[in-house]
Amino acid sequence: MSAQAEIPSSQQRPKALAVIPARLASTRLPRKMLLSETGSCLFVHTARNAERSGAFERVIVATDCDEVQAAAEEAGLAAIPTNPACPSGTDRVHEALTAAGGDYEVVVGVQGDEPELTPEDLERLVDSFNDETVSVATLAAPIEDERALNASSVVKVVLNSSSDALYFSRAAIPDRSHARADATPNLGLRHVGVYAWRPAALARFRGLKATEAERAENLEQLRWLENGGRMRVLVIDRAPHGVDTHEDYEAFVERWQSANKDVTTHTTQSQRAST
Repeated sequence: MSAQAEIPSSQQRPKALAVIPARLASTRLPRKMLLSETGSCLFVHTARNAERSGAFERVIVATDCDEVQAAAEEAGLAAIPTNPACPSGTDRVHEALTAAGGDYEVVVGVQGDEPELTPEDLERLVDSFNDETVSVATLAAPIEDERALNASSVVKVVLNSSSDALYFSRAAIPDRSHARADATPNLGLRHVGVYAWRPAALARFRGLKATEAERAENLEQLRWLENGGRMRVLVIDRAPHGVDTHEDYEAFVERWQSANKDVTTHTTQSQRAST
């Protein structure tokens, strides 16, 4: 793991927009964005964390579905309709940025199924743009075990000495089959899929064609690296638990209830009183 790049503290925070892409369609967990066993829809938890960070002038939900837009507005969140044909979350973020207007210096795309991405980590991500050389930034966390290291669903990343990404892969990187005796024993870093962009960099990215490594790994961030772009990677303490399956969601609900016992008790009592 490389040393974490220092973030200048004397500069004013860049003007930032958070976009929460929230598509209703999902192969493994249908309609997951509207799951609300906690009393709030899944994507609302993500948006609230962005608000709590204090790093954003505005937080908006970008969706291709009237139901999600209505749920966002009911929760007091701004929502922008986007084209259902958007090929990726990054394209949805760009469309939302264009529709939102404003002279934002940074736009951060936070997927709606990341309800446990902490406000502190989002704040650090935005603050990294106080370094004028940073045009794109993302997050990574230590790999916790061999199972994650060897799972193709867990994307790994290797950094240079400036904490910029050298490569992302679904394979275990760096390979340690020929490691020297003085090699560090840690398992490396796993990518956390939240991206922050300067608007000009985002526009440039969307104009690039898919590249060979991107197609081979099925990782769109490689398009940026293969075209000579730099991507700053901030190392956080742990990877948040994304929600991809019903089991993931149930585990999230259990953790949320444990952390919010008073809220859970009040909600249960209110439900009983209404029956």
